[in-house]
Amino acid sequence: MKLPRIKKNETTVLLVIMVLVALIMIVMNSGMFLTYNNLKGMAFQLPELGILTLGMMVVMITGGINLSIIATANMAGISAALILKAMEGSPTMGILTAMLVCLLVSGSIGLFNGFLVAYVGITPILATLGTMTLFNGVAIVVTEGYVISGFSPAVLFIGNGSVWGIPFPLLIFIGCAIAMSVLLRKTRTGFSMYMIGSNSMATKFSGIHNNAVLMRTYLVSGLCSGVAALVMISRFNSAKSGYGNSYLLVTILAAVLGGVSSDGGFGRVSGVVVSLVTLQLLSSGFNLLRVSSFLTTAIWGFVMITVMIINNIIDTKVKRV
Repeated sequence: MKLPRIKKNETTVLLVIMVLVALIMIVMNSGMFLTYNNLKGMAFQLPELGILTLGMMVVMITGGINLSIIATANMAGISAALILKAMEGSPTMGILTAMLVCLLVSGSIGLFNGFLVAYVGITPILATLGTMTLFNGVAIVVTEGYVISGFSPAVLFIGNGSVWGIPFPLLIFIGCAIAMSVLLRKTRTGFSMYMIGSNSMATKFSGIHNNAVLMRTYLVSGLCSGVAALVMISRFNSAKSGYGNSYLLVTILAAVLGGVSSDGGFGRVSGVVVSLVTLQLLSSGFNLLRVSSFLTTAIWGFVMITVMIINNIIDTKVKRV
């Protein structure tokens, strides 16, 4: 009866794949892959996608999906950028106010998504598709299609600075990952999210307020988008309505690759982190080889399909036992 343990430890499969990918990239990029500059570049690129993936993951655990995470991040980032430009005379107060506004905007959009799903009864994919379209349009109207840029050095530190040689965005991502893990594994709300994803009807009859849990779920997802927005605008020193559009499908890819069930009820932060590192290794390795980004995307898909096949084989063996 050891197979159930294997089923619960899908992270092991991912770790093996990550190590193999790393070894292949090291061999293919002899002398270039393990350089300080390349590793530093990966450490700066990973966090914004990682934080967005955590926001996608928490919704998928409940059996839903959030297609509006990028639109939410852009709307929150633009709001923060407008505050920063309006309060250039008071940098410290401007940064604090911008951060607060960014999280308020993203959290409010998250709550709006939760309301549509939990209380109006719209399916998650349609509800978040609607809000994605809505806020993409609002962002374009607010910015008139232009880029808002030129922030103070203190703002740029969030996305480009280092603390004791460790990229500050990476520290933010680590903090978000730890907080998400604690939420999912150590709190009643996290336990309820898994239950809703496994069987929402049974969860309702067990005395859990499903609608309240879903509201909190989309709130957390929205806040993740807000934190990612702060990293994005500070890293690029600008805010724009179209930033990060390519990230949407990659967040779903990273979550599924990390062992998050598309049907809900299962997923671990550790698995998602390993999948993100694996995708970053592939991306950086192929970038050094000057491989087309389109081919890199295709290989990401191939890796995801491979992992899903392996996990499906494991699940089949578990059921037979």
